[in-house]
Amino acid sequence: MKFFKNLLVAFAFISVFCGCRKGKIVSSVEKENLFELNYGTFEDELNVFNMSSAGNINTSISMQDGFFYILNGESKKIMEMNSYGDLLALYYNPQENPRPSFSENASDINSTRTAVPYSFNEVSKIAVDSRKYLYAVDKLPLNRQETDPKTNQVLSQIIVRFDDSKKYMNYIGQQGPGGTPFPYIKNIFTTDKNELVVLCTTSSGAVVYWFSMDGFLMYTIPIEKENVPNPFAEEKAETFFSLENIVPDYKDRKLYLKVDYFTSYIDESSRVQSGVEYITTLIHPFDVENNLYDFPITVPPYDEPISEGFSKETFEIPYDFLGITDSGWLYFIVSTDDGFSLQMVQSNGQRILKRKISLDRESCLYYSFNLSREGIISALIVKKEKAYVCWWRIDSLIQAVIKN
Repeated sequence: MKFFKNLLVAFAFISVFCGCRKGKIVSSVEKENLFELNYGTFEDELNVFNMSSAGNINTSISMQDGFFYILNGESKKIMEMNSYGDLLALYYNPQENPRPSFSENASDINSTRTAVPYSFNEVSKIAVDSRKYLYAVDKLPLNRQETDPKTNQVLSQIIVRFDDSKKYMNYIGQQGPGGTPFPYIKNIFTTDKNELVVLCTTSSGAVVYWFSMDGFLMYTIPIEKENVPNPFAEEKAETFFSLENIVPDYKDRKLYLKVDYFTSYIDESSRVQSGVEYITTLIHPFDVENNLYDFPITVPPYDEPISEGFSKETFEIPYDFLGITDSGWLYFIVSTDDGFSLQMVQSNGQRILKRKISLDRESCLYYSFNLSREGIISALIVKKEKAYVCWWRIDSLIQAVIKN
């Protein structure tokens, strides 16, 4: 077992040196502004800052086949728009939103917009598959919530789904249609096979539910902290890790676990623990069908230079795991002084690309990123005067690398 763990670490580090050349100038990716959104309560407006409630902002963006789906949790609605900002469909809670101006002509065969009333309670995440089926995470009222008798954890969330004609179908729970509510849902995904993947967080780690295209449960994958690979456990006694994110593969039934590893920092003079020291970041591919971990992929950290007086130090900061493309590129992002640093790693670890994304974060009140399966990064940028939707066409960069 010890030899196997050492082999995993060695393989992971070799993949870095084979795929990355240091000293190369990092260029920027040009941002393309698409359309703007005003603030308000009308059908094509955002209400991001709801002063009547407190907590996290539940407004996000998703892009599928050039169409944008903007979830505005504060207004309990979802807007489907094209790349010009034209509203195509509105899923809305009629008790929280005024009736759309175009809903009176919704039955007209020439109508290009659709109004879908649904009593959203606390909608928070969305996903769309290739059939144009829309999945949305919603929270049940208190009288319908349940408690897990084993973990004593509250089960309060379900996934409502609408078909390609914008009609409500049913809701999905842990076992499938009409099943037990989920624990807290961190994110939902759809695959190329139109299968739904639900990532939940629990007190002991995470649980992934993998459903068929019809919504029936195929796999339940518990990922508890003691079962996450730690190849440094025997070498350094004070080693610990953080499971930052889990993302499914689009083509294969595979999960990618992004794990950051740390160790206790001991001051040499006093021999007293004075902090933690970052070791490395590994991506652990997990074969769902065979219940096996594959060889890990090392993700190089971001080097953050810090100047103080006449001295200058460089600190290593782990990237956040943004997602994976259908061509097998893993995307990682971290905020910088002038925007964001983007790092793309092939799933086989052979190539690593780095780019800059320029964004004036000081003028942003809130932002939400989305990675499409083609490799396009879209963003909803909320500023004081209005909100903006933009994207970075990184897919063309990936295609150029593949051709060469």
